[in-house]
Parts: sequence; structure tokens; C-alpha cells
Amino acid sequence: MTSFNDFGLAAPILRALSDEQYVTPTPIQKDAIPVVLAGRDIVGIAQTGTGKTAAFALPILNRLAAHPRRPDKKCCRVLVLSPTRELSGQILDSFRTYGRHVGISSALVIGGVPMGRQVRDLMQGLDVLVATPGRLLDLLRSNAVRLNQVEVLVLDEADRMLDMGFIHDIRTIVAKLPKDRQTLLFSATMPREIADLAAQMLREPARVAVTPVASTVERVSQRVIMTDKPAKSALLIEVLRDEVTGQTLVFTRTKHGADKVVRSLHHAGLSAEAIHGNKSQNQRERVLGAFRAGKLKTLVATDIAARGIDVDGISHVINYDLPNIPESYVHRIGRTARAGAEGVAISFCDNEERAFLRDIEKLIQIKLDVTDRRSNPHAAERTPAKHHRPQQHAGRNGRNHGGQRRNGQEQRRNEHGNQGQQRRNGQNHGPAVAANPDNIATVGFMRQPGSRRHMAGDASRNTR
Repeated sequence: MTSFNDFGLAAPILRALSDEQYVTPTPIQKDAIPVVLAGRDIVGIAQTGTGKTAAFALPILNRLAAHPRRPDKKCCRVLVLSPTRELSGQILDSFRTYGRHVGISSALVIGGVPMGRQVRDLMQGLDVLVATPGRLLDLLRSNAVRLNQVEVLVLDEADRMLDMGFIHDIRTIVAKLPKDRQTLLFSATMPREIADLAAQMLREPARVAVTPVASTVERVSQRVIMTDKPAKSALLIEVLRDEVTGQTLVFTRTKHGADKVVRSLHHAGLSAEAIHGNKSQNQRERVLGAFRAGKLKTLVATDIAARGIDVDGISHVINYDLPNIPESYVHRIGRTARAGAEGVAISFCDNEERAFLRDIEKLIQIKLDVTDRRSNPHAAERTPAKHHRPQQHAGRNGRNHGGQRRNGQEQRRNEHGNQGQQRRNGQNHGPAVAANPDNIATVGFMRQPGSRRHMAGDASRNTR
């Protein structure tokens, strides 16, 4: 498939793609779209920036165009679940962009905003509903939405929803769906829990994988600066002033840390804003809008808040704090080098984070270039690293034990924000493992992305 015209998509969809100047499908789109058009369930393994949103949105829109019908009140035909507000909003934008000539009805259901408008949007029934699991459950409990007419279920960023503790919510939601449905699951990694979830919820799914689960973006120059923890703030200011020319995304591990970094940058005369779970939806949208428009040069974010940030102009990703989950490193640096551009990823590593660095290098199978800026590196090497990443072993009931494990859970629970009080804590997952080949047929595996010019989805110049 070298053109979107080869898929047999409806003319209104091809017209919308032409409007966006999308010509060549990405590898995930080439493999996934025919499978979804055929009505099969699918497990898609794809990193951020590979165009997976269009990979499921285009065939779903084709289905809606081929079989138009008005859903009953409070019902929807297509349900898309995603982990964050920002990503949910981008998914809905993609459906509306690709379906602008199809005439679909769609709505967004997310936390952090009043429920009144969402209840009104659902009242007359919808073709496409994009939702975060927590708010959807709230609406289910209040009888504002019914899921008995869902024809297609999409689970996007399934591994992140697992990290955020949504697994129980997802099971509750899926139990209310018709058994006779098409289910599409997309994930950047395939931990054992996601493979088990796929085996339970999908029927003989095809497996589509375009990159190794632990791969990093090829066009990203990666390096590490060893530093003392108190010196990180001054080091960040130095890097932003002396090296960065484009936009920068700075990652911290906690919400408090993000706000502290912003204050230090403001004190140094540098413009920066933060987004995290404690910010209101209006605040997050305002900051993200300024960042996308290029009016804001530096954005400081936590992992969960940053999910769904697709901005082509990000030249640098700076890990102010190394993540204690190595897979998060892959997601972070994937925010740069988009749409065929080059990117730079710089990680600050203090003495307590050395174990995190070893885990990252083990996952990506790359020895990162290291510059040592510590005041007393030899003394530091003799000090054992603290707060190592929680161990991967699980107890008899599948729950994780030990103080280190609880520390990792606490960090994710805190980052989850106000909605975290309404859910159980998530379970950490082990190293990424492939799904059982006996259960999932392989359609494409570890294919490298081709040309990035005029591609649809989050790999495109006009990201979706």
C-alpha cells in the first residue's frame, strides 16, 4: 500500500485526507487499516509518533460512512478509551478532521471539567465517544450513558492506562459492552498484563507491530549528564541558555518538582510553564495551546500530563528527573524528532538515580554517552544508589510487595491527580514481553518506518 487510495476508503474520507495533504500511509497504517476494515480484532504495537491514531480512526470512519444509522439516546456506536485528557482531545480532533465530510456526531468525556455539558452531548446519542475511564464510569453510574450499542471499542495507550491504575475501570466498562463487537487495542509496549488483557477481551486478534517495544527514536541524539542533585536547577538554566534553539519539553517525576523547576526558571528570567494533574483543564489547555503555537518555549511536565503532547517543533527533551520506570524514558524522548526532524534528549542523573539509568540502558540496549559534572564523582561511586526501580516480582495474588514497590505506586498515585482518589492503585508491570504467538496472529513485525513526508496521524507534519 503506497497510497491511501489503495485501501478502498470512502470518498469523503479520502477528500479529508487530501485536504490535509496526506498521501503516504505509515507502516502501522499500512498493516492495521486493512485488518480493521475486514472487521477483525487487532493488537497494535506502536510507539508514539507512528500514526496509530489514523490507523484506527480511518477504518472506523469508513464503517460509519458505509452503515449510517442514528444511535439511541445516551448510546454511542464507537467508544475510544485513552489515559489522559490531552490525548483524548487529540483523538477526538483526529476523528473530526478525517470525518469532516462524513457528518459524524462525536463528543469528549474527560475529568477535570463539569459533567453537565457532557451529559447534554450524550443525550441524543453519538457515533463516536472518546473518554477517559474514570469520567466514563462516573457517567455510567449516573445513568447518563449506555454502552449496550457499542460496535467498536478502542483501547489506546493500553500500557499507560495500566500504569495509571485504570485496569479495574477498564474491566468494569468492558463488562457492560456487547460481546459481539470489534475491539482494537494499541500499546507502545506489551507487558504481560496487557497480553493477558488482550487474550481476555479480544477474539482471535491480528498482531501488528512496527517497531521493537524497547526501541528509541533513531533521529534522537541521546546523552546523560551526571550531576549533584542540588545542581540540577543551575544545569538546566545553563543548557536552556547555551544550547537550546527550539522548543523544549522538560520532564520531572512529581507535580511539586515541576512547579519548583518553573519557579527557578522564572527567577533566572526564562519563560516556562508547567502542566500536571493538579492543574485545571482550562489551565492545561491554555498552556498547551501556547506551546503548540510556539509562543511558549519551555514546557515542564510530568509523565502523565505529557501523554498526548504532539508538537512538531520540540527540538529538545530534558529529563530533569530520570523516570523510575524505564519504558517511560522511551515515551519521553519520543516527543522530539517528530515529522522527520532531528531531536536531542538530555538526561540529568544524580547519585540516587544511577540504578534508573542502568535500567534504561538495559531496556533500550544502548550505552548512553555520559558527561560527569559531579563535585566528587569518586566518593559518589562508593555510595549505593537509593530508591531503585521497584522490583518486578509479584506476590501470590498478583499484587506487588515491598517498600520500594510501594514507593513506585505512590508516585503514580500522586501524579494521577484528583481522579486517583476514585480508583484503586495501579500495578507495576514487568519488562515488556511479547504476546503469546499462539493467541495472536502476526501481520507485521518490527518494521522500520519509511518516509515521513505527508503521512497521516501523529507522525505527520500536521500531527493528529
